[in-house]
Amino acid sequence: MTSLALAGSPLWYASRAGGTLALILLTATVVLGIASGGRAAPRRIGRFEIGLLHRNLSLLTLAFLTVHVVTAVLDPFVHLRWAVAVLPFAASYRPLWLGLGTAAADLLLAVLITSAVRPRLGLRRWKAVHWLAYAAWPLALFHGAGAGTDTRLPLQLWLYAACLAAVVAAVGWRLAHAGPGRVAGRLVAAAAAITVPVASTAFLAAGPLQPGWAQRAAATALLIGGGR
Repeated sequence: MTSLALAGSPLWYASRAGGTLALILLTATVVLGIASGGRAAPRRIGRFEIGLLHRNLSLLTLAFLTVHVVTAVLDPFVHLRWAVAVLPFAASYRPLWLGLGTAAADLLLAVLITSAVRPRLGLRRWKAVHWLAYAAWPLALFHGAGAGTDTRLPLQLWLYAACLAAVVAAVGWRLAHAGPGRVAGRLVAAAAAITVPVASTAFLAAGPLQPGWAQRAAATALLIGGGR
C-alpha cells in the first residue's frame, strides 16, 4: 500500500486525530495537576472545581485514547493485534515507538482502576499510583513523535512544542510557589523539566526529521525480537 493510499484511509485519519487529541488532553491534565497542587493552587477557584475539571479532562483523555487504539488496530495497513493494546513492544510495526504508547496507556489504565477503588486502596497508595500519569506523558510524547507518520509536518511539530512548553511552564510555576522542604522532589522535577525537552528535541532532530526514519523505526523490530 502506498503512502498516498495510507493518507486517504479514514481509519488512519481517525487514529491520528484520536492520538493527537489524547496527547493534548493528557497535557492539559498534567499541567492542571502540576500547577494546582500543593501551595501553588489558585485561591480564586475552589479545589472542588479544580478536581472536577481534572477528572473530566482525564476521562476525555481516556475516551480519545480508546478511539486512537481501536482505529489503529482496525487499520489494515499496520496489521496490529488486539494484544498490542495492552502488551508493550509486542507489535511488528515500529515496535519500540508503539510500545511506548502502550506503556503510557497501561499507566493511565492503572490510574483509572485505582481511582475507582480509591476508598479501599487508601490515599497514600492511590497517590503513589496516581503519579504514574506524569510518567505516561513523556512516553506518550515520544510515542507520537516516533510512531506518527505526520511528525515532520510543521503543525504537528508546533503541537509537540506547545505541549512541552506548557508542561515546563507548569513545573516552573509549581517550583516558584513551592514552600520549604521536599528539596529532593523539587530537584527531580527541575531535572525532568530540563531533560525531557532537550531529549525530545535531540530525538526529533536525529530521528523522525531525518530521511529514512520509517526504515530505521521499523528496524527496531529486529533488535527487540532478538534478531528474528
